[in-house]
Amino acid sequence: MVKKLKEKNPNHTGKEEYNYFLAVHFPDNQLAIMDYNRVVKDLNGNSVEEFITKLKTNLEVEEKGTKEFRPMHLHEFGMYLDGKWYRLTAKNGTYDNNDPIGVLDVTILSNQILEPILNIKDLRTDKRIEFVGGLRGLGELEKRVNNGSMKAAFALYPVTMKQLIDIADGGLIMPPKVTWFEPKLRSGLVIHALS
Repeated sequence: MVKKLKEKNPNHTGKEEYNYFLAVHFPDNQLAIMDYNRVVKDLNGNSVEEFITKLKTNLEVEEKGTKEFRPMHLHEFGMYLDGKWYRLTAKNGTYDNNDPIGVLDVTILSNQILEPILNIKDLRTDKRIEFVGGLRGLGELEKRVNNGSMKAAFALYPVTMKQLIDIADGGLIMPPKVTWFEPKLRSGLVIHALS
């Protein structure tokens, strides 16, 4: 938008309001990053048994029963499928600890499950995947699978503050729908038009 406004203004000086944006600063120890989970509409033609067999190629799969399973460590995922929870753990060698983006659990989920097994390649445009902020809890994942609107749900361990800082310091861009921050800034109370 700034570029368009700049192009329309033959007297551009760099001091126009459109050159600035509202920002806020929180100390990292006062900010909580919550999980940002995924739900998928189908198993891409796989039966539940076929899907679980394919998962076992690059993940350790452990059935946990009907009680909610929340991941407690990086590279550990909760999966809710067919009325049961599973613990999925990425096997060593399926991610790169030296790659700040590649080591993220959302990247591992995409590289090991969403793309190769479910054929979900673009998280921004694929209508077969939706995102559920961690504030809504794991019960929301169960609800969406149990009511039939979704086939499976994946609970992720939250991105750590160190991971976030490493990516920012490296000038890298996070994949979509990775972080759910609390507290949220209130917005929509004041609107300042730029044109």
